Amino acid sequence: MTAERLRAYFPILTLVALVILVGTFDTSFLRIENLMQLASDVTTLFVMALGITFVIYIGSIDLSAQSLASMTTVIVSSAIPVIGAAAVPLALLIGAGFGAVSGLIAVKTKIPTFIATLATAGIAYSIAQYVSGQKGLSIDVSLRESWLGWSFGNIGPVPKEIIVAGALLVVATIVERRTVAGRIFKAIGAGEAGAISSGIQVERFKIAAFAISGALAAMSGLMLAARLSGGSPTAADQFLLPAIVAVLVGGTPLTGGVGGVVNTMVGALIVAVTRASMVYLSIPAQGQQIFFGCVLIVAIALTIDRRKVRTVK
Repeated sequence: MTAERLRAYFPILTLVALVILVGTFDTSFLRIENLMQLASDVTTLFVMALGITFVIYIGSIDLSAQSLASMTTVIVSSAIPVIGAAAVPLALLIGAGFGAVSGLIAVKTKIPTFIATLATAGIAYSIAQYVSGQKGLSIDVSLRESWLGWSFGNIGPVPKEIIVAGALLVVATIVERRTVAGRIFKAIGAGEAGAISSGIQVERFKIAAFAISGALAAMSGLMLAARLSGGSPTAADQFLLPAIVAVLVGGTPLTGGVGGVVNTMVGALIVAVTRASMVYLSIPAQGQQIFFGCVLIVAIALTIDRRKVRTVK
């Protein structure tokens, strides 16, 4: 097997190696209930990473997902007492709208997507600050169970978060692999100039990718609000870096065109097991961020397609 073909299996091999490594430190880690809890704990981050995958898949970047998720926790905490179940689709529409605006700004002004999404991230954060009054909000227990009960608790031995994340993964996989949009996303990531030459309306599909990312960031925020029973403008802080790491170590490079949402699932599990290993080793939260920063650099260096990057500025 060539090194290029072996690279495709590197994420899953890494995951297996990490599970075995952590299992040697504590054999109880390998119990089914512990692994189930581990998967449940990473679902919120995974859903955010799932949306970011579509943007990276087309060769762009979305830095607004963390702020959109935080804003969503505030919106849903404020709206549920007033409009009930309608708060959920409202939050998703707002998230998708913010994502679409980021994409629209990027394609119409021709500014880098990291600038466009950084700007919308700041707007989302400011809105969350204003709506919340710069404080944390709580959701009444009965309202939380009535309107967000689909995202927490268990169905038998399986946490609902895993079921929700699994359903979103199935839908995202179908979009990526079985729809015209998914094939166009791949074409844009593989070579945007070629896609334009083929007559594809690239701008429209780039905006769609950002809208999907925004909607899934909002979904991540909904799940986080249910877990926290409330929200705040900083509720999803520290999510963005691990989410991008999950996409990249899963095998979807910043240059786009390869990888995809299933790869991101593997990447999210790698992040979850890595976090667990650092807990066993008593590494503080600040150290974890340093580690993920280093992993991000290594992941980009190993996965980026340098044929698409003629110069580095």
